[in-house]
Amino acid sequence: MDVETRLNLVARDAEEIITREELKSLLETKSRPRAYWGFEASGMMHIGMGLVCGRKIMDMVEAGFDFTVFLADWHSWINNKLGGQMENIRTCGEYFKQCFTAIGIPPSKATYSWASDLASRREYWERVVRVGKTVNVSRVWRALPIMGRGMDAKDLEAASTFYPCMQVADIFELQLDVACAGMDQRKAHALARDVADKLGWHKPTSLHTHLLMGLAGAKKMDTTQYDEDAQLSSQISFKMSKSVAESGIIVHDEPDAIRTKLRAAYCPPKETENNPVLEIARYILFPWLSSVFVDRPDKHGGKATFDSVEGLEKEYKQGKIHPLDLKNSVAEGLIKILEPVRAEFRSHPELLRKMEQMEITR
Repeated sequence: MDVETRLNLVARDAEEIITREELKSLLETKSRPRAYWGFEASGMMHIGMGLVCGRKIMDMVEAGFDFTVFLADWHSWINNKLGGQMENIRTCGEYFKQCFTAIGIPPSKATYSWASDLASRREYWERVVRVGKTVNVSRVWRALPIMGRGMDAKDLEAASTFYPCMQVADIFELQLDVACAGMDQRKAHALARDVADKLGWHKPTSLHTHLLMGLAGAKKMDTTQYDEDAQLSSQISFKMSKSVAESGIIVHDEPDAIRTKLRAAYCPPKETENNPVLEIARYILFPWLSSVFVDRPDKHGGKATFDSVEGLEKEYKQGKIHPLDLKNSVAEGLIKILEPVRAEFRSHPELLRKMEQMEITR
């Protein structure tokens, strides 16, 4: 695979790359560059994590990256996920492995690593301190939205201020060339790049993907400010959540549950902006299936297959596709994509049963 093909594979459907020129140079000079994606172990895996992040990880593995799926158990503990109980957090991390394997990222194609592996080393904590001595408290505070906290959050535990320094240290300790995440993590990656400049460390390229909107769409009123950029703050506010059942589709949801959730989803007629059903088509169905099949009555245009999101959105905006027909079509596409995950948990339900017994917190 030539450099341009690899570059296009890595870059497709990415919301932001800092910078594309660095990424191209990296692919020209390294046959097996190192990349990672860090995940808090915080609850059931929804399709934003499983299918948006998962697809990009698969792209990068195909492009020749040595990829690490980083299970951030210490970070989850600091952020009080799953009650702040490490036993629950570790169970969730193992469940994530099972989900990603079922989706198509088995351990043979990516390395699964725990934050605990780094935290057991003295050298790691020395690096955390070096990062902390490089930035001021104000900069660390501005990065706290990476934890899902608003910029004006009050009464946070002091341990929360360790989090950004740890996330930056992780990148250097793992000797990464590329750090991947959703758009809500861009401040941590910007901080890592600044630290690299100041300390003379290898500067990581960063790649960010879109934050899939929750099914409630823009009806979900959250006035919390997560970023100075109003558009990004809104994207973070409206993103799909593991902890809000009606907000998201879980990767092992049964077909009837998927259909029910999609039918109740926010999907205003002729509106293509801030439409969560169309977002699922754009960021999941087209990347995974290459096309979207719409089954509508003959009097409204009949059955149609769309090979591009632009074509689908054009007909929807013109009112040629009814919201219910779109919802039904997206539901059937998701059901098809997620069948291997349901099959995996039907055969090996132990971790899922443990997850169901936990109190899921955001």
